[in-house]
Amino acid sequence: MSDALKHECGIALLRLLKPLDYYKEKYGTAFYGVNKMYLMMEKQHNRGQDGAGFASIKLNTLPGERYISRIRSNQAQPIQDIFEQINQRINDEIKANPQYAEDVELQKRHIPYLGELFLGHVRYGTFGKNSIESVHPFLRQNNWMHRNLIVAGNFNMTNVNRLFNNLVELGQHPKERADTVTVMEKIGHFLDSEVRKLYKKLKKEGFSKKEASPHIAQQLNVAKILKKSSKLWDGGYAMAGLMGHGDSFVLRDPAGIRPAYYYKDDEVVVVASERPVIQTVFNVDFEDVQELPPGHAIITKKNGSTKIKEIIEPLERKACSFERIYFSRGSDAEIYEERKKLGRLLMPQVLEAIERDTLNTVFSFIPNTAETSFYGMVEAAQDELNLQKNEAILAEKDKLTNERLQEILSHRLRTEKIAIKDVKLRTFITEDSSRDDLVAHVYDVTYGVVKESDNLVIIDDSIVRGTTLKKSIIKMMDRLNPKKIVVVSSAPQIRYPDCYGIDMARLEDLVAFRAALELLKEAGRYELVEEVYEKCKEQVDLEDQDVQNFVKEIYEPFSDQQISDKISELLCDPEINADVKVIYQTVENLHEACPKNLGDWYFTGDYPTPGGNRVVNRAFMNFFEGKKDRAY
Repeated sequence: MSDALKHECGIALLRLLKPLDYYKEKYGTAFYGVNKMYLMMEKQHNRGQDGAGFASIKLNTLPGERYISRIRSNQAQPIQDIFEQINQRINDEIKANPQYAEDVELQKRHIPYLGELFLGHVRYGTFGKNSIESVHPFLRQNNWMHRNLIVAGNFNMTNVNRLFNNLVELGQHPKERADTVTVMEKIGHFLDSEVRKLYKKLKKEGFSKKEASPHIAQQLNVAKILKKSSKLWDGGYAMAGLMGHGDSFVLRDPAGIRPAYYYKDDEVVVVASERPVIQTVFNVDFEDVQELPPGHAIITKKNGSTKIKEIIEPLERKACSFERIYFSRGSDAEIYEERKKLGRLLMPQVLEAIERDTLNTVFSFIPNTAETSFYGMVEAAQDELNLQKNEAILAEKDKLTNERLQEILSHRLRTEKIAIKDVKLRTFITEDSSRDDLVAHVYDVTYGVVKESDNLVIIDDSIVRGTTLKKSIIKMMDRLNPKKIVVVSSAPQIRYPDCYGIDMARLEDLVAFRAALELLKEAGRYELVEEVYEKCKEQVDLEDQDVQNFVKEIYEPFSDQQISDKISELLCDPEINADVKVIYQTVENLHEACPKNLGDWYFTGDYPTPGGNRVVNRAFMNFFEGKKDRAY
């Protein structure tokens, strides 16, 4: 994606099912779990670069022994920073106590971060906060082992205010309104409640507090706690948690918006945000890694028993399609084929734009993440070129010479590496013209491969704001003097904000929305903007389930092509010499390419949860009122 866009967080949970000396004997180290966590977090580095956190729990420790360790970082390379600190601490302990080197029991008792249960998190901050307090995992401490709670997740809630107020009604005093705090405190509240109920039951049966403790850990009903905690949640989430005594869970939202995959054998239970992470780190086949069903939790008790339990009745599956287009690593077998198909399905529009002139067209991609879609587009272009060769041969079959036949067969598709990202320039100069000049040089271009008679086709993952295209890419492409520049988006037009984890909160930032406003002005229908605003205001006090997305009316007067054409105009400065055309994927083709991930609310406005409609209306009201506030 050429526009800078912060996005999905990543989670990694690992439970070792054997004693630590088993891993020492089989794999040569009792730190097997720590090493695997490093790999899983690093393999999900694409999902978070603002911060990272790691937590571990030791099972069956004695009173007075530390059993929870946590470390977080918001440094420039947070994963590296975390594990450098962990390794340093481990090495220091062993150096100071040489007897620990080969004794697994001593290592477990005295060395932090070593344990049987681990939780890792890599983070992009959607609210612009990057303080260490905002970095997961979060820890809720208590002297009762089973009331300690560690939480990390990939999520955004649309109804934070309601969740906050609900906590206040329960008698709590939350320290802030952030959804991370409200979610953890809600789980913590029902964890406390369940522990109290179990203790009362056990007390009646004659158990002392000390005697009751292991029975509480054994009988604790994690599914029941999650059902009560998540009752009011509205959002997209993959929520992971550890309890101090050793129970763990990962809960996925009922629409399956946020991804979660798991694998289990006799040595480990592992959960991550992406399938290939588990495949690679544990060297298992595609079929061995399962997707956690929407509305379900994978719960592992202290004794190692693991169950998949329905927590919330699943809604219509609306897994985020952006995961397939861009966010998740393309090494997933299904995602790789889907991205290629996204490129292939765009070819009819591209052919129309270049008037089927494949001989005088150069195909390329930008940025590197669009490369897979590029391969699909090129395969379709090659099919077209082969068809053109057949047509030429058949048209001239009665007078075809060997020289002419060789000329026709020698035609090759022209693919080039046109744009190369040079550096990530920081806009440290605040004066607009100077900053724009810097941004214009983010990409270098390859000179000498494009002729003045050529079309230049560039595919991108998606076009969100269009800022980098306008200020950098198109200007750089124009220096090559092509006849036409065709910018192709493998994703449809992004028309609506996301409220489930992606940092797309403000409508006016979206180039499709700005194009629709321009079309309304030109058509003399700009009064529709105020009409939509009034409709949004009228819904402020309604229950979420009764709220409609009236922002759709802004786009209804215009075809997709009209909006695409207006975007083409908005992205071109007057000094651009080439004819510029922007082509977007259709929603229908997106669904054909990614049939299992039909979440498309940022394209269609069809939000999978009731809170989504409230968010989009709030975003429109903020735009109309000139507020820079977030809508959720």
